[in-house]
Amino acid sequence: MDTEPGVEFDGRCVTACERCPDLVASRSRIVNGVGPDDADVVFVGEAPGATEDEEGEPFVGRSGSVLDEALREAGLSRADVRITNCVRCRPPDNRDPTTDELTNCRGFLESELRTVDPAVVVTLGKVPTQHLLDRSVAVTKEAGSVHDLRVDDVSLRLLISVHPAATLYDRSQREGFFETIAEAARLAGVDTDGGPGQSSLGDF
Repeated sequence: MDTEPGVEFDGRCVTACERCPDLVASRSRIVNGVGPDDADVVFVGEAPGATEDEEGEPFVGRSGSVLDEALREAGLSRADVRITNCVRCRPPDNRDPTTDELTNCRGFLESELRTVDPAVVVTLGKVPTQHLLDRSVAVTKEAGSVHDLRVDDVSLRLLISVHPAATLYDRSQREGFFETIAEAARLAGVDTDGGPGQSSLGDF
């Protein structure tokens, strides 16, 4: 799909890329999104950490456990949703991705979102939220709010969430995080009482 030398990308998964020298040196593998190609909910994180780089899957480890718990309470499982990141390679020392690194990977993320075409995109934390909305975001204050996300000619609904790691360092964030994941399930038409429900997206 991508004809750039050194880049191999099929619209969802990157199998080769040399765009970011620091990330190429830091990574042990490219960590692509996981989950159904037609998932109704797509979670977008910042970048792989050490555990994700080792296992090749986004949001594993302690943060992933919190996310899994919130999904279960919302009537979902990891198998029902797609989980991906703004940047697909681990930054050195788990630092934040640079603006250039985010820009280099943005086309991959946007193509993945267009291909999956979910009912709702949930941004986990400040970096992915600001990256996709292209503005400064006070995530704690704006968590749970819904915004229009334009990806070329596709209109998607974006739901802001705190990062699941925030609940590990500040227990007061836990209730709000779980409520946001439940809202994502409702927007996707999942009956949180245990059965399939009517989508609340309407004609959006």
